[in-house]
Amino acid sequence: MSEAQQAAIPQAGKPGGALVRDVTTASFRTDVIAESMNRPVLVDFWAPWCGPCKQLTPVLEKAVQSAGGKVVLAKMNIDDHPDIAGRLGIQSIPAVIAFQRGQPVDGFMGALPESQVKAFIEKLIGPVVDESAELLIQAETALVGGDAAGAAELFAAALQAAPEEAKAMGGLARAFLELGETQEARSVLDAAPARLAADPAIAAARAALDLAEQAAGLGDLQDLAGRVASNAEDHEARFDLAVALASLGKRDEAAGALLEIIRRDRKWGEEKARKQLLQFFDAWGPMDAATVQARRRLSSLLFS
Repeated sequence: MSEAQQAAIPQAGKPGGALVRDVTTASFRTDVIAESMNRPVLVDFWAPWCGPCKQLTPVLEKAVQSAGGKVVLAKMNIDDHPDIAGRLGIQSIPAVIAFQRGQPVDGFMGALPESQVKAFIEKLIGPVVDESAELLIQAETALVGGDAAGAAELFAAALQAAPEEAKAMGGLARAFLELGETQEARSVLDAAPARLAADPAIAAARAALDLAEQAAGLGDLQDLAGRVASNAEDHEARFDLAVALASLGKRDEAAGALLEIIRRDRKWGEEKARKQLLQFFDAWGPMDAATVQARRRLSSLLFS
């Protein structure tokens, strides 16, 4: 693992270094006032019952990530911590106040669109160039092209530019898996903030990691194939063969093995084959050719 890759892993979950953080009345002086002496801090005043707040928050998070560490987002739940909002005279939410050098310098109210949020941030820090977006495109191209080592370097660089970019975390983990570095892949995913756990990029990488670890404990591929050839009803062997094939990138063959189990005995192992196939879909992604084809075949088996 290169120095760039090593540096990227702890940044994904570095305590105190998060670009998006929850702030309380007690931590406000440290997380906002002190931090704003180094770079602007946007304080997002919100509440769980506020619909527009739920629309604005992901827009803010994306814009802050795109700024490459030049600005921080501090989220304050006014139901739990009303004091600061009261001192600032905030009477309507969502409200965003920008702090610089320890003082509030600008702000806005309401759920602004992404373009206006970006413009607001650029007033504070200048033009924002999303370095990570181009790096992610290059990384995905390298990974698809079979250059896992090059992809890992590019994903790591993207993660350094945007430390909480889910696509960079998931991509770096997948690149590590392609290189056979399972522990490094787990380190990347374990460092991901809890709020990103359901992100498709993180979920797909974790499904791929689970699949790789599952495959590591299986027997010899030829032995499994031989058991299936000698006994077509040996569903356990066919199931293990499917997992082994998937770990080798033979997606169509892996899906086919599970679909054959479903065709022969849909309820086998409490629908173990169907559940495993769905895990394949998670790991491969919804638009992967093998996923699309296997999903059609699965639908035909289940509903015909």
